[in-house]
Amino acid sequence: MKMKMKSVREILNGDVVNRDELLVLLKATDSDLTALFEKAAEVKEKYVGNVVYYRGLIEYSNMCSKDCYYCGVRNSNSNFSRYSLTDEEVVESALFAYNNKYASIVIQSGERQDSNFVNTISKLIRKIHEATNNELRITLSLGEQSYNTYKQWFDAGVQRYLLRLETSNKELYKRLHPEDGHHTFDNRMQSLMYLRELGYQCGTGVMVGLPFQTLEDLADDLILFRRMGFHMFGLGPYIEHVETPLYQYSSSLLSRNARLDLALKMVAIIRILMKDVNIAATTAMQAIDPLGRERAIKVGANVIMPNLTPVKYREDYKLYEDKPCMDEDADKCKSCLEMRIKSTGNKIGYGSWGDSKRYTDGN
Repeated sequence: MKMKMKSVREILNGDVVNRDELLVLLKATDSDLTALFEKAAEVKEKYVGNVVYYRGLIEYSNMCSKDCYYCGVRNSNSNFSRYSLTDEEVVESALFAYNNKYASIVIQSGERQDSNFVNTISKLIRKIHEATNNELRITLSLGEQSYNTYKQWFDAGVQRYLLRLETSNKELYKRLHPEDGHHTFDNRMQSLMYLRELGYQCGTGVMVGLPFQTLEDLADDLILFRRMGFHMFGLGPYIEHVETPLYQYSSSLLSRNARLDLALKMVAIIRILMKDVNIAATTAMQAIDPLGRERAIKVGANVIMPNLTPVKYREDYKLYEDKPCMDEDADKCKSCLEMRIKSTGNKIGYGSWGDSKRYTDGN
């Protein structure tokens, strides 16, 4: 005899235990959606507090060896200028974060595995720590690497790594990447396992509203997140880039607002499922709605990434179209974000690393 499916409120009053219940939450509308978001806000306040932590973002380089079908800086796109910041520019950006009590930075880049790149990153890590008295937490988001490379960077003093999975559906993963042996789901999962084994605070995430993606896929993503026990998440709505192969499917996608709404549901559900993790309010949310990041904070997000990349490089680091804050320098970004976060009823965790409680508590 088939059991009656629980309502949204029944699920929220207990523990979410299976895929069917996740699908009910992902389909929530109207008053049920309000209940979902209110529950996520309650869980956030109880387990991590109404505090938002900064991660100053440094977009180090747009040079990339990969050719992912969704990314604007993919190797095959020749319609923009490639760059890498100088050591001085990286350290200067890190010092801005340090002097303004951000306490943490993220160094993001296109993916490369060559020894020059690997060793340059190690050198930059040491330079940043020297310039900031080892008081600045560093997150790297530099793609798939070997175990030895991850160990080298960990030993140099990096505590966090963000590697987005993008989807847990192997067949969908194939449709998002070239079939060349270098863009495989297994490679991505192996990299995440290396990071966990080495002791990183390990972050991941998915794009929401991809071509060919289903709600069942998103439910499976959530199940994998819980099973793997990641410490932090960065996810957001998929936004097309005209210079990518996936752009041809734009007409078949959910509207951008619908993608944002679905991404906000994912944020809320992750907060309810995993409670003490860190969740970023991503820039892609603001690309769709000027208040997108604030909306994410209100439903469970507790991390935001002010862009510290020198303005002259930002047009050339467009992973997707309509990226916001392209001409806003670090000082303007800081004052703008302070007002935005205050409007959500949260405070900024100045001077605090804001480590994932799931990580520090050993969960």
